[in-house]
Amino acid sequence: MGLYQSSQWAERGFCKQCGSHLFYRLKQNNQYFMPVGLFDSSEGLVFDHQVFIDEKPKYYCFANETNNLTGAEVFAQFAPPE
Repeated sequence: MGLYQSSQWAERGFCKQCGSHLFYRLKQNNQYFMPVGLFDSSEGLVFDHQVFIDEKPKYYCFANETNNLTGAEVFAQFAPPE
């Protein structure tokens, strides 16, 4: 596994052999975001957050209600002050 420091406040994990994205981690609270496709089963997983909602394609529309953050809200919440 490889790590890429994508910003001062987050890093990305990837497979060194194939380059597949494995996770996005917020350093501030050690919170991980992982693609659901990494798991053999989705049983027990809860889809309750969407980030960069203002950049999503128009055809993305999920049935359940989620907590939504725009890109500006993500940066305001997690990026360290300059």
